[in-house]
Amino acid sequence: MSLDPDVAHFLGTLPSSEVVAGMSLQEIRAASEEALPLLQGAEEAVAAVRDFSVRGLDGHSITVRAYWPAGHQHGQPRAGLLFAHGGGWFQCSLAVYDRPCRALANATGCVVLAVDYRLAPEHRFPMPLDDVYAALCWSHASAALLDIDPARLMVGGDSAGGNLAAAVALLARDRGGPPIHHQLLLYPALDTGIDTDSHRQFGQGYYLETALMQRCWEAYLGDGLAQADGHAVPARAARLQGLPPCTVLVCEYDPLRDEGEEYATRLEEAGVQVQCERLPGMVHACLHLFGIAPAARVLLDRSAVLLAPALDPG
Repeated sequence: MSLDPDVAHFLGTLPSSEVVAGMSLQEIRAASEEALPLLQGAEEAVAAVRDFSVRGLDGHSITVRAYWPAGHQHGQPRAGLLFAHGGGWFQCSLAVYDRPCRALANATGCVVLAVDYRLAPEHRFPMPLDDVYAALCWSHASAALLDIDPARLMVGGDSAGGNLAAAVALLARDRGGPPIHHQLLLYPALDTGIDTDSHRQFGQGYYLETALMQRCWEAYLGDGLAQADGHAVPARAARLQGLPPCTVLVCEYDPLRDEGEEYATRLEEAGVQVQCERLPGMVHACLHLFGIAPAARVLLDRSAVLLAPALDPG
């Protein structure tokens, strides 16, 4: 399919690669904090939103923001989705992801639990992953407080958050819990190789660019880039057996498309139940584009449909 026309128009408004290359990570961070909410469309009403303070593995206080979907009735536990936001591990916040998390909660019917993990390069691997893992442990232990079913606690994330979701599933398997019911990986960043066909085709001019993705990996892993294991780079995981079922959604015009599809293939070969779809006409980070490209809501529509069996309490 051709690039969605609304997305194509948006791409034409973006600064050049040279401009972005000349910006520091801190400048990019500040710019995205201001710009992304302007693309997201109207705020959706949900039943409730509440912040919780969670103790990290090193004692640091982590905020987890819970979104109960519209129509939720207290005392009727729902599936929970622990969600790690994208942003290349170095940018974005709970404020930037407020509208997307509301929309995701309403579309799927899950209680979305957004994690305010610490950002690179100030806090490199494994600190962001440790924060998400601490939030997972807390969410499972606090299921009654959150009005979620602990047997239907899932992990998810987009882009770098998809990396953290996949990695926390590996970490939970290797540490013997908490149990994870399902993974939702939205255009995930899984491989440092950046030598795929999709990087060659869409690595410049399609929102996320290969050059920026390289900077993201360097910010997250620093000097450990070459030696990173599967907890940092899930595509390098030696063994994928024993992981929870997984839904992977990739975007047709995204440099990360191929690594998401290749990871899904590896999961399937390892005996993991997996479903993978390519979203036609879409670019990376389409979770933020609902306000300017209505077709981007295919991300929510397909997430809801594909997660529906996992949400059934049985």
